[in-house]
Amino acid sequence: MLAVDGQATTQPAEGLRIRVRGRVQGVGFRPFVHALARRLGLAGTVRNDAEGVLVEAWGTRVGELPALLRAQAPPLARIDAVEVQAATGGAPPSGFTIVDSVREGPVRTDIGPDAATCEDCLDELFDPADRRYLHPFITCTHCGPRFTITSRLPYDRPQTTMAGFALCARCEREYTDPADRRFHAETTCCPDCGPRLSLPPAAIWELLAGGAIVAIQGIGGYHLACDARDEAAVARLRIRKQREAKPLAVMVANLASARRLARIDEAAAACLGSRERPIVVLDAEPGNGIARSVSMGLPTLGLMLPYTPIHHLLFHAAAGAPADAAWRHREWPAALVMTSANPHGEPLVHTAAEARARLVGIADAIVDHDRAIAVRCDDSVLRMVDGAPAFIRRARGYVPEPIDLGREFPPLLATGAYLKNAVCVTRGREAFVSQHVGDLDGPEARRFQHEAAAHLLRILDVRPTQVVGDLHPDFPGRALADAADLPWVAVQHHHAHVASVLAEHHVVGPALGLALDGYGYGSDGGAWGGELLRVDGAACARLGHLAPIALPGGDRCAREPWRCASAALHAMGRAAEIRARFGDEPLTAGVAMMLASTAIATTSSAGRWFDAACGLLGLHLRADHEGQAPMALESLVRSPRVLAGTWRIVDGVLDPLPLLAAIADREPRDGAECFHGTLAAALSDWATQAARASGLSTIALSGGCFLNRVLAEETAAALRRAGLRPLLPRALPPNDGGIALGQAAVAAAMA
Repeated sequence: MLAVDGQATTQPAEGLRIRVRGRVQGVGFRPFVHALARRLGLAGTVRNDAEGVLVEAWGTRVGELPALLRAQAPPLARIDAVEVQAATGGAPPSGFTIVDSVREGPVRTDIGPDAATCEDCLDELFDPADRRYLHPFITCTHCGPRFTITSRLPYDRPQTTMAGFALCARCEREYTDPADRRFHAETTCCPDCGPRLSLPPAAIWELLAGGAIVAIQGIGGYHLACDARDEAAVARLRIRKQREAKPLAVMVANLASARRLARIDEAAAACLGSRERPIVVLDAEPGNGIARSVSMGLPTLGLMLPYTPIHHLLFHAAAGAPADAAWRHREWPAALVMTSANPHGEPLVHTAAEARARLVGIADAIVDHDRAIAVRCDDSVLRMVDGAPAFIRRARGYVPEPIDLGREFPPLLATGAYLKNAVCVTRGREAFVSQHVGDLDGPEARRFQHEAAAHLLRILDVRPTQVVGDLHPDFPGRALADAADLPWVAVQHHHAHVASVLAEHHVVGPALGLALDGYGYGSDGGAWGGELLRVDGAACARLGHLAPIALPGGDRCAREPWRCASAALHAMGRAAEIRARFGDEPLTAGVAMMLASTAIATTSSAGRWFDAACGLLGLHLRADHEGQAPMALESLVRSPRVLAGTWRIVDGVLDPLPLLAAIADREPRDGAECFHGTLAAALSDWATQAARASGLSTIALSGGCFLNRVLAEETAAALRRAGLRPLLPRALPPNDGGIALGQAAVAAAMA
C-alpha cells in the first residue's frame, strides 16, 4: 500500500487503486471524480460498489488525486477513509470513464439523507428561459431526495423510485455529458420525462388562500397544509385531525419572512437555512399575525423554510408569481401550517392510496404525484439548548446519517421504546438510528416500526446477531426478534437513556447519569423516572432516585396534573385542600380515598413531579397530551431562581416535596421560576455528592424532561460550576427517540 486515508504518495507510480469510504453514493461523487481526473490528465475508471466508490487511475499527476478527493469532495459527501494501493494491470489507452456499478459482497457504504433544493436548481426553477422553469421535481447531484426514494444500494437510478421514469433525449445528454452539472445525477428529470403533480401550485395556493385544508405529497410523506394566519382554518384542522393542543409547524418563504415571526439568532438562522431544513422551535415575536391556534398560547413557534421545489412554487404563487430572481430573498406575508398528514395516533401517510383512504374528512383536497416514496420520513424538529441545536424529533434531513461510535460494535438491531419510537442498526463503528416512528399504540404504528427496521437493514445490508429492546415484558419490540428468529436482549430503560449519551460522546468506562422522564420499567419492576445511575458499559447501579410520588388513577396522572398535585398536597398534610382546589366533589373524594390507601402505586418519575407543580400552580389541570402542562410551566420562566433549603437528599433519595410546598401558593410565573431554578440546583447538588463519593466527573443528562430548555441549561451550568462535566445529547433527542442507541451500546458491552 502506498498511502492510506488521503495521504497521497510522492513516489512515482503508473497507477493507483483508490477506495473511498463514507457517504459517497447519491452525492455526485463519481461525476466529481471524473472531472477531477480529467483536470489532472488521468486515464482510468470510477464506479459505485458495495463498499463505496472505487477509482483506478493512471497518469503523471495521479499522486495528487487522493488528497484532492478528500479536500474538494461534493457538499453532500462524507469521507470516512481514502485507501490507496498500486494499481494492478496496465493503464487504459486514454480517457477516464464512469463504469457500471457492481454489487459484490456486503454493503459498506450508506445513502445520504434527503437534502433541500440547492441554489443552482432554484435559479433554474425560476428562470423563464430554462427548460425546467417551474418544474416541481427539479434536482441535481447536490440536492433532492435520497433516503426516501432509495430501495437498496449501490445508489443507481434502477434502485430508486425514479426507476420508472425513462430519461428523455435531452436529460440523457445531460446525464452522460461530463461537462454538465447533472452528469450521472440519478434523480435527473424534466417536465417531459419526470414525475407529475396532480394540481398546479397556483391552484393549490388558491385553495389554501380560500381557507381550505390541503394534503400535499412531499418527499417523505404528506403534509396537511392551511393558511397559518387564518384562525378558522387552523381551528378546523385541529378538530379534524383530533389534535387539540400540540403546537403546529409553520413554513414561510425565506429567512427574511421568518424574522418577522420569531426571534432568530445566528445559530438558529444557520439551522433553519441548512440543507437539512428542520423545524426549529423559536421564541415567537408578539403580534406576529399567526393564528393563536397554531401554538395554542405558548410563546414559541416551530418554523421551517421550504425544502422541496413544490414548497418554493407555492410561495412563488403566493407572491403573485414575480418574474425577478430577487423575490426569493424578500419578505413575504404568506405563512402555511405544515403538519404531518395522519389521523390521530396513526403513522404519517405516504402513498396515494393511503391518502385517499385515511385522509377523507380531514383534507378538503389531496395533491399527489407519481414519484413513489420508498419509506416514510417525517420532518425533524430541533431547538437551541445550551448554545447548540438539540433534537426534539430526528427524521428527514438527518436520517440515515450514522453516529460514529468510536469503536467496533457487533451487528445489532435495537428496537427502542414504546413511546416516540425509533430503531437502531449498528454496522462496524457506526450506528444508524431510524426516522421517528412514534408511539406504538396501534397496529399501524407497529407495522411502521417493522417497515423502518427492514428498510435500514436492507439498505445497509446488515444481518443482526441479536435484537435488543426494553426490559418491560409487554413492549412490542420483541416481535422483531421473533420474526427474525434471533436472540432477544432486554435493557433497562434508564440505563439505555444514559448509555445513549455516553455512546454518542465516546465515553468508555464508568460515568454518572441523570435520567429524568415520565416512565420506565425499573429493574425491580417499579415505575422509575427520576434516576441517578452509575453506568459502566453493561453494568448499571442505581445510586439514587427521586422520592416516590403517589399515582392516584395510575396512567391518568400523565394527562391530569391535578391528580399529581393532589398526591403532593396529601404528602404535605394538606389533603383537606384537594376538593377546594380542584372541585368535582365525587372525583376528588375518590382520589382522597386512593391517597389514604397503603396499596396505592407510586413512581420516582420526574415527569410526575413536574405535573404536580403544574397542578399546584393551576396550569392545564386536564391536559390534551402528556407534556402539555410542563411545556406551559417552562414557557412562564424568564429568570430561574433558587429557593435555598427546599430539597432533601437522604440515602441517595432526592425529595422535591419541600420545594412544592414552597411554591404551592405562589403566582404561576413566580412558582415556575422558583421550581425550575431550584430543581436544577437540587439535581446538581445530588449529582455532585455522587460524583465526589465515586470519584467520577462525567455526568450524562438524558430523558424527556431534558427537552425542557431551562432545566437542561440550568442543570448543566450548575454542574459545570461544581467542576463536573455534563454531557447533553446532541446526535439524538434526550427523550425516548434516542433510547435505541443506548440499548445497542449496552448489548454491545455484553458481547
